[in-house]
Amino acid sequence: MSTSDPVLITDKTDGILRLTINRPARRNALNDDLIVELDQAFAAAGHDPDVRVIILGAVGDKAFCAGADLNPNAGTFGFDYAEPTTTYANLLRTARKTPVPVIARVNGFCLAGGMGLLAISDLAVASDNAKFGLPEVKVGLFPMQVAALMQTMLPPRKFAEMCYTGEMLDAAAALECGLVNYVVGMDDLDSTVDDLAAKIAQNSPAAIKRGKHALTAMHGMTFEQGIAYMEAQVGLMPLTEDAQEGLAAFAEKRAPQWTGR
Repeated sequence: MSTSDPVLITDKTDGILRLTINRPARRNALNDDLIVELDQAFAAAGHDPDVRVIILGAVGDKAFCAGADLNPNAGTFGFDYAEPTTTYANLLRTARKTPVPVIARVNGFCLAGGMGLLAISDLAVASDNAKFGLPEVKVGLFPMQVAALMQTMLPPRKFAEMCYTGEMLDAAAALECGLVNYVVGMDDLDSTVDDLAAKIAQNSPAAIKRGKHALTAMHGMTFEQGIAYMEAQVGLMPLTEDAQEGLAAFAEKRAPQWTGR
């Protein structure tokens, strides 16, 4: 790959936005340019009414994302201590706020900061050769920012083991822990991801957008807080054009024509 090649390849077809990390020579590791481009892509997708699903993947068959690029010239740890936030944390914030579902297409190693990309995805499909890990302690670091997301996705003792040992999980163990939805052979990875994306894209964009917003907002609430919040959401849903169209189409036994409003 030449230095002029894009670090992120984007393609939007039939409501499906594909964001493909393009740094295979560095195991698709994160550098500052890639972090900024991913942040901008997620932000733009959140304001694009034509985007119904995002597929986050990577070039090659070796790695989804091996974490931060540790090459001294990558500038990945070039923090500006006058700033209260970091570019990577801002990427995680932006991606979490994106109102459409994100599917991770995990095609190999998913490590360190790559686990953060997995965590901001709503669904994940992994190839059977995929490996998952938080190996930061092996180089004197710790998955501080990733932990903000990952600690709620894994059983506490399994998360602690991954953080403190730096050892990896194979794809079968990741499936058992609920880190991914499906594990398939590499030859079936794209078809499985595409099928999942198509199933989502055929449904009401407004319902999914409001639903994802509600699920995110409800995170961390007590049961009483959550049920009260969701009661209010139930009252708002029928006011959308999609809900009115969906109910009319059901009554008329026809396919709905979604507007996303």
